[in-house]
Amino acid sequence: MAAFEIETQWVKVANGELEIDAYLAQPKGDGTFPGIVVFQEVFGVNAHIRDVTERIAREGYVVLAPALYQRFEPGFEVGYGEEDLKKGREYKVQTKASELLSDTQASLDYLKGLSNTTDKFGNIGFCFGGHVAYLTATLEDFEAVASFYGAGIATMCPGEENGATIDRTKEISGTVYAFFGTEDPLIPLEEVDRIEAALTEEGVSHQIFRYEGATHGFFCNRRDSYNEEAASQAWEEVLQLYHTHLKG
Repeated sequence: MAAFEIETQWVKVANGELEIDAYLAQPKGDGTFPGIVVFQEVFGVNAHIRDVTERIAREGYVVLAPALYQRFEPGFEVGYGEEDLKKGREYKVQTKASELLSDTQASLDYLKGLSNTTDKFGNIGFCFGGHVAYLTATLEDFEAVASFYGAGIATMCPGEENGATIDRTKEISGTVYAFFGTEDPLIPLEEVDRIEAALTEEGVSHQIFRYEGATHGFFCNRRDSYNEEAASQAWEEVLQLYHTHLKG
């Protein structure tokens, strides 16, 4: 049972001249807590992402969800219809690994500048954000990484003509938990196997979770693809990951 009352607000995260809108959720009162960065789906920092941010904060973390599409459309937030998905994907293909990494580092620096954070940090991301979680796992501050159904990790890297994000696995120093559904049409099981093999080969601490019958977006309770059993099990794994590596 979550023990902390929380407070939330929108804040600005500075990355050079760019100001990134970010949703911040944190426990009320005194104390210091590990920091978590949440990465959105293609639909923006919408109600689901804000809910995830708040859920993690109630577990005793300072949690920040930066807007990954700040350069394209500040305040972008859509639903789950076909046109919404089309718009979100249009922005996704414009993202660049270098900018995603620098925006994430700026988010980490923001968390470090707060008076109620410890020196322990993790991340979590879904869909497009699951890919970003794996990509930014290469930043040395992240000790606990939770990547949910990140499509393309084994086949491409945002904004790069050559290579894939999986090629950067050797740069990861923290622990990676990656979650996939066996019926995900966007991520062939062969790609999941390749991710697991790369993590093993590079000696990265990791666990890969494959949920039978689950499809893409299984964690989001606002989507038709929601799978309550898989989502519940994955949530417990995430909490265990954070507790072990950020609070242990």
